[in-house]
Amino acid sequence: MIDIDSTSNTVTLRFLAEPSDVNFGGKVHGGAVMKWIDQAGYACAANWSGQYCVTVYVGGIRFFKPIAIGDMVEITASIIYTGNTSMHIAINVQAGNPRHKERVKTTHCVMVFAAVDDNGKTVVVPKWVPETPAAVEMESYAKKLMNLRQNIEEEMRPYM
Repeated sequence: MIDIDSTSNTVTLRFLAEPSDVNFGGKVHGGAVMKWIDQAGYACAANWSGQYCVTVYVGGIRFFKPIAIGDMVEITASIIYTGNTSMHIAINVQAGNPRHKERVKTTHCVMVFAAVDDNGKTVVVPKWVPETPAAVEMESYAKKLMNLRQNIEEEMRPYM
């Protein structure tokens, strides 16, 4: 199930973890979680921009807890900062037994998507403006991560 509010900066995906998602340890494979994260991020970016979007960056992916087969998985993707053509999206994954309402945070990361036209050229995206103290804090978090990425890119440049 996909829950999209076209006036919102947030998209939520909900579904059950399936046996085909299992790894050799009997839990959901990290690659499956990363695929879900990319799908939720894309849905959020495309919904916000009204354009086809491409993944530019995925950073700081952190797996806190495993997801069991049969768990209800909820992936929330929220715009936390917009540049001219890019959107920074915080992704949170929660999971839990579908017979209970409790969900625990299992994974977090931030993704950057760029909106592109039919020729692959970047296009301007609508500006996102934080409206709550929590949203202002998330925008600040996105800006800090941008600065960290710039430092990492400078360090990696000789090896690229």
